[in-house]
Formats: sequence, structure tokens, C-alpha cells
Amino acid sequence: MVEERAYWLAWSQISGIGPVLMQRLQQHFGTLAAAWKAHRAELGEVEGFGLQTLEKVVKERSRLHPEQLLIEHQEENPHFWTPADVDYPRLLLETPSAPPVLYYRGEVDLSENLGQKPLVSIVGTRKPTEYGIRWTRQISTALAKNNFTVVSGMAEGIDTECHLATMKAGGRTIAVLGTGVDVIYPQKNRDLYKQILTSGLVLSEYTAKTPPDRTHFPRRNRIIAGLTRAVLVMEAPIKSGALITAQYANEFGRDVYALPGRLDDQPSQGCLKLLYHGATPILRELDELLKMLGAIPQLDVIEALPIPQELVQLQLPPELQQVMETISSESLPFDFIIQQTGMNAGSVSSALLQLELMGLVSQLPGMRYQRC
Repeated sequence: MVEERAYWLAWSQISGIGPVLMQRLQQHFGTLAAAWKAHRAELGEVEGFGLQTLEKVVKERSRLHPEQLLIEHQEENPHFWTPADVDYPRLLLETPSAPPVLYYRGEVDLSENLGQKPLVSIVGTRKPTEYGIRWTRQISTALAKNNFTVVSGMAEGIDTECHLATMKAGGRTIAVLGTGVDVIYPQKNRDLYKQILTSGLVLSEYTAKTPPDRTHFPRRNRIIAGLTRAVLVMEAPIKSGALITAQYANEFGRDVYALPGRLDDQPSQGCLKLLYHGATPILRELDELLKMLGAIPQLDVIEALPIPQELVQLQLPPELQQVMETISSESLPFDFIIQQTGMNAGSVSSALLQLELMGLVSQLPGMRYQRC
């Protein structure tokens, strides 16, 4: 929905309002458009909105005009998703810190966004050994040939090796950057970047022309973990960005795999630590790894179930019928239901409440609904 899309963007422009607070706003008010129009006292009811944050919101909200902001923003950043867009990556949307604006460049494959095609992340040190490089290439090649999309961060070392091996094997790869999607970092990966754009995708939560910054890369690791069902750590020292990605994966309920190494090899210390804390070891038989990764449930296609005959006989009012036909057995976000029905948020909310009281629809955490 265009209107709600503009408000995701507008809220993201207010300093101090991050992904977590924006999700709380949406849950409290139903839509971010409603939150934008809310009075100061109403905003104060939302957890995390202290006096300083409220003052910033009131001050900055007065100078921003969401619809105009959206038009101007698209001139510099033509391609991006917000959680109001049905194409927003659904697995990432499950996480508590999903980026309010996710920029992209390259070739989009909607089956990846909808969770129908399996994605696996591969991360590791910028200074891998020959052992780490060899196994990264082998595993990336096997994943590509078995129709997995490989996600990494386009950094030197393991990231670069997995992107290259995946594409060499004819597979798709996604690079999540700590810069704008139009900024290449490191510069030595210029050719790799161009190659990814021709057959894969580049993602970032940062606007166009954003330069590299040391604080960006740990944050982008949560996106790498959130996009996929599993994270493979190939080689990683104890202090490594790859371990940050693994930590996010654990928080998000993703599977973590680690490549075992020798006890006296510095690049393997982080992997050994992960294995000690319960990560699944990557063993020599790659068929077993592929079997385990293939067993991870993927998301189903969003489609409404046929309306049972007993519901037809109920002769629901037109608005309730319209909402009911949108609901499936799989939980759907409130914004998606609004977009599919074309109704305003208030009408959809009222219809859902009535359908809940009738025992036809149930509400789940995070403003999600499914057919009973």
C-alpha cells in the first residue's frame, strides 16, 4: 500500500526511531500512518518512547511530509522494499529488527522473497587458510547445484570465495552490504560486484551513496542471518564478524553450522567455540549437509483456501466476505490483508474483530491473522 509505504520511510528518517520501535508502533496503532497522526500522549503509551524520544518525534514529524518524502526519496533510491510491500523478504520480516527500508539492486527472484526457494548464508574470516577456501568453494558449488541461493556479505576472504564459487557453478547469490547498494567495498571486489548484479542481488539498509563505516558491518550481519534458514560459518577467529552473524542466527531461531578445524589453528577458534555451544558440524560427506539443509521447512505460497460451504451459507456481509477471502490457513500480516483487500485500515481492523468473534479468524502475535 503506497500510503503505508511512505510512512515506513518517514518514520525511518526520525533519529532514535529504529526497527524495533517501528514494529512496536505498528502493533500499537495498527498502521504507521495512524501512528504518524497520533498525539504525543498516545505515542507515550508505546514502550520505549521516553521524553527525549517524544520530543524528537514531535519536532521532526512537523517538518516531514511522508507522501512528498517518498517521491523525492525514489529519485535517488528507485528500488527498495518496506514491510508494507508484499515483496519484502518474508523470512527477514519474522525477525524483531527487520530493516524498515531495504534497498536492492540486481535481479530479483520473488521465490526467494516469498520463502519458496531455500537460502543459506555462508560467512567467515577475511583471511582464510587454503583449507577454509577449499571447503567454502566445495560447499558453495554443491549448494548452487542443488538450487540453494547463497547469501554473504561481499567482504574479502570467505565471502568473496562463496560468491564466486556459487556463480561459477551457475547458482544465484545475494550480497548484503554495509554501504549503499551503489557503493562497492572493498574496491578490489568491483568485478565481483558487477557479476553479482547480472545474475543475483545486492541488498542494504543504507541509502544510495552511503560510504563504508565500521558500525555498519555488524548491523548488516543481522540481515544476512535473517534472510536465511541456516548460517554456515567456514573459518572464524574468536573476534569475528562471522560470530556476530551466528549470534543473530541463534536469536532468530536459525540453524548454525560450523566447519571443524585444528585446535591450534587461529582461524578455526571461533568455529570450535560455536561447535562447543551446540552448532552442527560440517562433515566431509556433503550429501548429509544437503540433506539436513533440505529438511529445513520453507514457507508456503500465500494463497487463500477455498471458502468452505458452511461459510458461504453464513452469507457474510460484503466487507467481511472480502476480508475472509483474503485470509489463508497461514498467518498473514495486517498490512498484507489491507493491501490485498484494497480497504482502509479501520475497515479491515473492524472486519477482523468481527470475524474473530465469530470464530472464523484468529489473531497471532505481531498483528498476524489466520483462518481457523
